[in-house]
Amino acid sequence: MESFNTDFCEKLNAHLMEAMVHCEHPLSKSCWMDGVLMPFVDRQLSKKYVNDKRRVETHAWALTNKGDIKFEVVIYFGKYSLRRYAKQRRLDDCFPGVDESDAIKIDFEEELIEVQLL
Repeated sequence: MESFNTDFCEKLNAHLMEAMVHCEHPLSKSCWMDGVLMPFVDRQLSKKYVNDKRRVETHAWALTNKGDIKFEVVIYFGKYSLRRYAKQRRLDDCFPGVDESDAIKIDFEEELIEVQLL
């Protein structure tokens, strides 16, 4: 089983919903994460690519009271998550704490979410 799959995307989406509570931006209070997408470029998910680049880029949709936002999502891999990815193990236990602002960055102006896995 691949580590980065639709199940991982669903769990990441739920994790980002929890992280919104700790975001200071006014839109975060009315934000509903509507789904993290699988990357459009399949080669990003190869073990070599992830090991070399230490990241995967994709998108997520969020619904707010001001309209929909398509966030770019960059998922950075730490040592633990890289090992788990190489062994095709689950990654959802590599999520940082939802209140760790240095590990989960949500920028509404730039429409960018960055997540640093453990």
